[in-house]
Amino acid sequence: MPFKANAARRHHIPKQKRKVTNWAAYKASLRQRGSLTLGFSDEAMAGWRAAPRTTRGGQAWYSPLAILTALTLRTVFRLALRQTEGLIGSIISLLGLSLAVPTYSTLSRRAETMEVPRLRPGSGNDADSEPVHLLVDSTGLKLCGAGEWLVEKQGTKRRRSWRKLPIGVDANTGEIVAATLTMKDVDDACQVAPLLEQVEGPVASFTADGAYDQDSVYDAVTERNPEAAVIVPPRATAVLSETAETEPTQRDIHLQGIAEKGRMGWQKASGYNVRSRVEAAIGRYKQVIGDGLRFRKDGRRGGEVAVAVHVLNRMMELGRPISVRIK
Repeated sequence: MPFKANAARRHHIPKQKRKVTNWAAYKASLRQRGSLTLGFSDEAMAGWRAAPRTTRGGQAWYSPLAILTALTLRTVFRLALRQTEGLIGSIISLLGLSLAVPTYSTLSRRAETMEVPRLRPGSGNDADSEPVHLLVDSTGLKLCGAGEWLVEKQGTKRRRSWRKLPIGVDANTGEIVAATLTMKDVDDACQVAPLLEQVEGPVASFTADGAYDQDSVYDAVTERNPEAAVIVPPRATAVLSETAETEPTQRDIHLQGIAEKGRMGWQKASGYNVRSRVEAAIGRYKQVIGDGLRFRKDGRRGGEVAVAVHVLNRMMELGRPISVRIK
């Protein structure tokens, strides 16, 4: 339910109470998220160096596994690149391994071209799994540099620089299955097709807020999966199409449902309220990863976001709370 609905009278509505039914397993997963237990398998040590290059160009020293490992630790502990180099070096030294340590400049350069692996099979995003119920929303991430402190202390005024992060969340698993990074003035609806391209397997439904009430969104989802349901609230000035009586579109069905049950009743009947899970994922991203981007080039910022999404999904695999509503 949107927070704007009946905002002046919301204080009379009691807040829902929920109870977590798997506290033991969930607390164990939270402790495991903060565990400093690190180890290198034989496969990791064998694949630390890059494979010999068969094409023209310089030979890379480090494999994508080595770069991903370093950038993952950087993201989890919110380190700068030089501190990340020091952390990797100390870990390798404490374990008594004879592995080379990627330098900070190598990490910065390789972040732009690194390919982050997708979700592992069985996590809800493989071709043999059930269709994905996709929840989409976007948020803003600040860029590194002078910010509130400079404005407060020096009295200067500057335009806020930020990037927009559209993400797609699997409603069943809570994992982020798609993410892009765009400029702040890019329309949210135009990123639906790139997000759908990242989702492996069929899409059962697409749920988003009113900003995605555009024909291009319905077309992109229908092109991907003609049977997919598009659950987007029509704007207040929306009207039925000319074929609403004979061949109603999904948008026409939403308008008819709102006229019959009211907007709040339509949200409950259509399952639109599940969209709150993507908002929870955005809050989790900013709580765990942060609300800003630290790389200074857009190409490397894309790699930074991909690593952050990879970290959050790995944390979700460790365990998530299962709650039930208390009447």
